Amino acid sequence: MREISAERITETVRKLCIDANRHLPEDMKNCIEACRGREDWPQAGEILDRIIENYRLAGDGGRPICQDTGLACVFLKIGQEVHVSGDIAQAVDEGVRQGYDQGYLRKSVVRDPLDRVNTGDNTPAMLYYEIVPGDRLEITVAPKGFGSENMSRLGMLRPSDGLPGVKDFICRTVEEAGPNPCPPVVVGVGIGGTFDKAAYLAKKALLRPVDRRNSVPFYARLEEELLEEINALGIGPQGFGGRTTALAVNIEQYPTHIAGLPVAVNINCHVTRHQTEVL
Repeated sequence: MREISAERITETVRKLCIDANRHLPEDMKNCIEACRGREDWPQAGEILDRIIENYRLAGDGGRPICQDTGLACVFLKIGQEVHVSGDIAQAVDEGVRQGYDQGYLRKSVVRDPLDRVNTGDNTPAMLYYEIVPGDRLEITVAPKGFGSENMSRLGMLRPSDGLPGVKDFICRTVEEAGPNPCPPVVVGVGIGGTFDKAAYLAKKALLRPVDRRNSVPFYARLEEELLEEINALGIGPQGFGGRTTALAVNIEQYPTHIAGLPVAVNINCHVTRHQTEVL
């Protein structure tokens, strides 16, 4: 049994909160720059140039990529042979508290969805646990802005809706979102499971690099088809038209009940932030 201290988790989460808000992952940068090279609509090209300039300035100058520094979504893959000395949830929240304070990041969490009083430190984090083999602890911090989160949808489709119904629901969700989620977007899709599992899969899909397709050939082809159909909508960067409405469609699937076809769409803007460290 390998022991990891709560203090080490706190320090790691603190660092990841700051890094994730300042540095866009390389796969995202490469994808945006490749899309810029294919964009022939002048307004769209100019906006993509500004997006590229923005993330370069943020990384070089140690500033947040976006003013919405997000709600801290923290994914933990905990090895079965790991023992944490202390309270994991408290350790994560303390890391978020320190990271958002020391990184001068906007605090956007309210203590209750109806009384709307700000907690003042961006806690609590949204915490997701996964138990895996081994003696390592993998921590991923993915700050999620709500301009895009608010445009996300979950549908409990009928099995008879089939593949056409799934594709229609996904494309319609992006089309109805329009310019609101600050396109170009990354579209995370969860298919299967239950009401809550589909939503989790959609959010988890956003962590996959945009240059890596689903390992199942059927779903890899579906990702490419959906990306083509979404870009054909012509919404374009920031809604001004063009070829680049979405940068990628990432699908995660799971078995489900014979009577169900849950589909969740979790949209993220071009600032699809996440950083990972393994302890």
